[in-house]
Amino acid sequence: MEEAADTGSSAGGGGPAGLLTLEVEAAKLLPFLTPGARADLQEEAMRHVLALTGSGMGRTLLARQEALLRALVDLAAAPAPAPARDAARALVNLAADPCLHEPLLVAEPGLPARLLGRVLDPQWPWAEEAAAVLANLSREPAPCASLMEALTAAERGESGLERLVRALCTPGYNARAPLHYLGPVLSNLSQRPAVRAFLLDPDRCVVQRLLPLTQYPDSMVRRGGVVGTLRNCCFEHRHHEWLLGPKVDILPFLLLPLAGPEEFSEEEMERLPVDLQYLPPDKQREPDADIRKMLIEAIMLLTATAQGRQQVRDQGTYLILRELHSWEPESDVRVTCEKLIQVLIGDEPEHGMENLLEVQVPEDVECQLQRLDRQEQEQCQREQQEWELAPEPQAEGDAPT
Repeated sequence: MEEAADTGSSAGGGGPAGLLTLEVEAAKLLPFLTPGARADLQEEAMRHVLALTGSGMGRTLLARQEALLRALVDLAAAPAPAPARDAARALVNLAADPCLHEPLLVAEPGLPARLLGRVLDPQWPWAEEAAAVLANLSREPAPCASLMEALTAAERGESGLERLVRALCTPGYNARAPLHYLGPVLSNLSQRPAVRAFLLDPDRCVVQRLLPLTQYPDSMVRRGGVVGTLRNCCFEHRHHEWLLGPKVDILPFLLLPLAGPEEFSEEEMERLPVDLQYLPPDKQREPDADIRKMLIEAIMLLTATAQGRQQVRDQGTYLILRELHSWEPESDVRVTCEKLIQVLIGDEPEHGMENLLEVQVPEDVECQLQRLDRQEQEQCQREQQEWELAPEPQAEGDAPT
């Protein structure tokens, strides 16, 4: 995520002279960003800093201004009348650039912990902006590790991860901030084995609380974050039986966003989970292509074992994928769908290779597969270019805009 910022006030051009001008400008701004500065001057100075974060040159400049970055962090967590929202929006822009992560953490090593405290404060009005900063930071290993340390340190009778999940899953947790960006934060965290172990603990029932959010109507950001989290959990093949079994029953939640309003025969309908039978004629598929792809990838991971493949087949998954493939307008999503269909309708692997996540692929075969993947990507790009150049309008039934 990157916040929009008015860059019109940024001085100087793109060369060294322009950068020097910006450095002088930044040096003049710093005194007005410190505690005790007049509120109106502080607010005006903060607007200039926010404008700087809207350009690559401005961000490059700020990366070298440790004192200014520290003042920015202090303002983002400061109570009114400080311009905390603009400060937090500036941090969103800075954290969107991975090259800025190290300077931010050098300037304020406790940044993830301070942001986390604001995010989990149900009274903090700019908690969404703070969550967006964490979502950007946690994409990279070092700040993600710092956030994990902050979550661990936050434990006072209740796990920091539990508090984060509760904030994500509780409607109205913060009446002034929707906290949609906690979805991507959790998705980034779930790349770590310790977080997946927490999410997949049968005694905590965390995954079950996340499942309804795959259909969350008000935010693509929250839906995408939750789907990404579930996909990461599906890498743990030892938990597939539990995930597919009655205690979690994850598959209908992954399939329902991929389903459309198609009508099936009575025989086919009986093969589908109850939640996917007799869907209304206005049923819409997940509108975001990236989320559709992640849903398919999660189901693909659940087919890693022979038992998982059988369970996925038995719930009519092929029927949903067949109709999705006919409808899917995005080439890369369609290719991913085809791969899963091939797993479901193809022959079972030979003895000793039943677990697809544990198969050791020979180096020459891996190189060949990589070459084929590149060819598929190039084909998808060509098809996309042809689609963009085609003068004809989209036909009825194509992807919603």
